[in-house]
Amino acid sequence: MGFGHMILYALVPIFVIMLLGYISGKKAIFSAENARSFNKLVLNYALPAALFLSIVKADRHLLFEDIKLTVVSIVMICACFFWAYFSCKKFFKHTKQEAAVCALIAGSPTIGFLGFAVLEPIYGFNTSTGLVIAIVAIVVNAITIPIGLYLLDPQDSSTPAASGVKPKKSNAFLNALKQPVVWSPILAVILVLIGVRFPVEAEPSFTLIAKANAGVAVFAAGVTLSAQKIELDWEIVYNTLVKLFLMPAVLLIVGKLVGLQATDLQMLVLAGALPPAFSGIIIGSRYQIYVRTGTSSLALSTILFMGTAPFWYWLAKLVAG
Repeated sequence: MGFGHMILYALVPIFVIMLLGYISGKKAIFSAENARSFNKLVLNYALPAALFLSIVKADRHLLFEDIKLTVVSIVMICACFFWAYFSCKKFFKHTKQEAAVCALIAGSPTIGFLGFAVLEPIYGFNTSTGLVIAIVAIVVNAITIPIGLYLLDPQDSSTPAASGVKPKKSNAFLNALKQPVVWSPILAVILVLIGVRFPVEAEPSFTLIAKANAGVAVFAAGVTLSAQKIELDWEIVYNTLVKLFLMPAVLLIVGKLVGLQATDLQMLVLAGALPPAFSGIIIGSRYQIYVRTGTSSLALSTILFMGTAPFWYWLAKLVAG
């Protein structure tokens, strides 16, 4: 697929829908509270359905072929996460809690919100696409977010439950596993491994809600950005460079060295090149930590992503062969 097709079918729709959400937020048609409700719809229903449906169609042979993909994703994304954490403390003299939120933003891609929106128009809605998105989503939701929450506050490293009772830090990992966006792809992988065939008759019910994933997520991102004051300084630029350049670069280099399959490598690089995870902004806002710098880093990364995505698509395709 050429650059023109990628820009027209993958990036322009994202920009248009995000702009629509931004304008709607500025005109007070939708509020930040509405955006949180949209995000809840995506994270609890649409994205889990999309991940589950795309993976459950796989076979065991394909899953075992992707062991390298899983290892590279875990090691390199976690490495970028800790690089963002320690560099925030050392270079910009932030506290441990501020560095934790920085790592959740600069060191985690927004795979749950934009993964399908970017990869599906380019590579199609298939098992390989779903596996790449699911693996990266599991790394972000089941590994880096619990670590970030632990580092954020040793006395209360998890977001409050609906009842208002704050769970203990030791439950951060288990709390992440309770989220549909984490357990749904894991369940799909288990079903494939034990040879359970998903009934074709049930697919339309999953497909209908899964199709809402990308559009609703991008629109909600626009509404969220409309409620924030955007600023610019060297730290914001640095966070943007870590997210949009360092992460995809290390994924490309290491993925090529270990011999990842060409298409998987291309998709993994694009997944790593996505803007920061919106969950980092949500967590920072909850504790009122690193809000200004984090929000501005998200905004700058999202805008520049429109230009860096074609670059990484071209380079990954060139390197992968």
